[in-house]
Amino acid sequence: MPNAPVIPPVILVTGAARRVGAEIARTLHKAGARLMLHYRHSAAEVAALAEALNATRPDSAAIAQAELNDVAALDRLVAHTIEVYQRLDGLVNNASSFFPTPVGRIDEADWDNLVGSNFKGPLFLSQAAAPHLHLSRGSIVNITDIHAERPLKNYPLYCAAKAGLLGLTRALALELGPEVRVNAVAPGPVAWPEGESFSLAEKDAVIAHTLLKRSGSPADIAGAVKFLLLDAPYVTGQVLNVDGGRTAHL
Repeated sequence: MPNAPVIPPVILVTGAARRVGAEIARTLHKAGARLMLHYRHSAAEVAALAEALNATRPDSAAIAQAELNDVAALDRLVAHTIEVYQRLDGLVNNASSFFPTPVGRIDEADWDNLVGSNFKGPLFLSQAAAPHLHLSRGSIVNITDIHAERPLKNYPLYCAAKAGLLGLTRALALELGPEVRVNAVAPGPVAWPEGESFSLAEKDAVIAHTLLKRSGSPADIAGAVKFLLLDAPYVTGQVLNVDGGRTAHL
């Protein structure tokens, strides 16, 4: 009797247009996944990425725009994914905002931006995706940060939002199990923020404090995400630090 055909998994990746998100998308696509590539503003970049992936394997990547602070838009994002692919097997909550908010200068706009992208969006998107992931016995991977547990000075709101996402990871693993696995990847010094957030001296000091004495790459994060999504059927409720050993003695 012939074997049943293998159905390629469908994975929704937020913030997939650039940087770490794009590398996660490329890595999952190479592993055979079909992708819904979410973006906020980077329309040209996400279109180019989808075109490149579809040139390799036709009809394997689609794109969708959504504001992570808009709960109704997140419901539509999941609905659109189901409309295109008729299923959902994985969700990567990668999209994130990052900027300093020293105490005394935090305002409500900062709260809406940082908490919206790093905690509110992943929560409501996971909630919208959960019924479909339940049917497919799927998986969620959240991109947290090593500073969720070890705060970074001048970034209290960002760190608190990522700490919320870390707690949400474990809570969702409890809520959605046994059908749905939920894990997180916590990057260390992998892709430096764009702009002038860190001076060269500050970057050198961070790298000197890692056990491997070097920065990581987006591919390091993408490989960890692939492992937790596709290759770790007995792992849930866990946070994998991909940080060159920085948290071993931070």
